[in-house]
Amino acid sequence: MSSLAEHIQSADWKAEKHVPVIEVKGAAKKGEPFQVELSVGKEIPHPHTTEHHIRNIQLYFKPEGENFIIHLGTFQFEAHGESVQGANEGSAKCEPVAIATVTLEKPGELVALSYCNIHGLWDNAQKVDVK
Repeated sequence: MSSLAEHIQSADWKAEKHVPVIEVKGAAKKGEPFQVELSVGKEIPHPHTTEHHIRNIQLYFKPEGENFIIHLGTFQFEAHGESVQGANEGSAKCEPVAIATVTLEKPGELVALSYCNIHGLWDNAQKVDVK
């Protein structure tokens, strides 16, 4: 039996369009909210078509010194140009960009997963220092 970890792909987001980008906006201070921007396709654009798109980005936090990861949120991207007129004829498409506001009590690592309907799960992580 396989585990989910065996199906998650990783790469440098500057060279691979499927990898989620994690950007902490401003300083992370203990007990104070700060923003985290998540995106896919920052350096190399990812298609936003009916046939090939990013469905969601999930954000997690792994506190330093703790065993378990905390799910912070899932951001769904539902419109991909679908229409009764046909694929890619719709009047709206979602861009795979989301902003989460989080409050942390200790340093750790932010972990993001993105899901491409063609190429599966991709991950990225970024340490966050909470002062």
